[in-house]
Amino acid sequence: MKRASKFITLLLIFAIMFVVGGSLVITYPDEYTIIRQFGEIVRVTDTAGVSLKLPVIQTSSTLPKSLQLYDIPESDVITKDKKSMIADAFVLWKISDPILFTRHLNGQVAQAQSRISASVFSSMKSVISNMDQTEIIENRNGKLAQDIRANIGSSLDEYGIEVLAVETKSLDMPDDNKQAVYDRMISERNNIAASYTAQGNSSAQKIKNDTTKEVSVMKSQAKAEAEKIKAEGEAQNMQILSEAYNDTSKADFYNFVRSLDAAKASLGNGNNTLLLDKSSPITQIFYGY
Repeated sequence: MKRASKFITLLLIFAIMFVVGGSLVITYPDEYTIIRQFGEIVRVTDTAGVSLKLPVIQTSSTLPKSLQLYDIPESDVITKDKKSMIADAFVLWKISDPILFTRHLNGQVAQAQSRISASVFSSMKSVISNMDQTEIIENRNGKLAQDIRANIGSSLDEYGIEVLAVETKSLDMPDDNKQAVYDRMISERNNIAASYTAQGNSSAQKIKNDTTKEVSVMKSQAKAEAEKIKAEGEAQNMQILSEAYNDTSKADFYNFVRSLDAAKASLGNGNNTLLLDKSSPITQIFYGY
């Protein structure tokens, strides 16, 4: 009896442990927990912690809640101008609806990646086929990726997948025509630069010519103004002298000044001899007249 009692006790303990162990569900912060009953989803737990399920009848599985990175295999795409290019890209995605993800993809990340790869390749092919090779090379660092992401749109929503970003790691030409394209692009850029340089030189010459013309006009105007002022000054001077000579009280003084100017002029060029007329005001001063 004692042995049977111990056996039953141990059996009960194991049964309780089995029931408890089969009932506890631990959910971590970076995952979803899916509870199924007879294959049907009955509950999704998206908060970290411990929950319960029915043992045996219900089963649990997990899905990643964190951001996922998928490196898409390289693929050949054709541009608008019928040039072949090799595209290498990666996708940032996450599970937006764990129920849809489980129903349509059986909760398998590998199946999700296959869907994502097909959708991204289709979008990339559509976008690149509407751009020529030069446009693609110029826009591959930003706009191209944005256009590919926009073209995907909500096509993966039915699978519970949200694509957050599509980035091109490389988008290059096959080695056999890479150098030819680069040479053509360099030639086009050089032609554009030469055109801008010619336009700049033409504008600079026009500005120079306009400035030279303005300076010439200003000089002519300044010279004419100077001549006018000089003529007005001389006329005013002649008027003052005329008035002075007609003033008998100042006539002697101005005659004396004129005699000094004449004497100064005759002593120029190394001449040290001064000949004075007896009627000269200077002579009269010397003789005390």
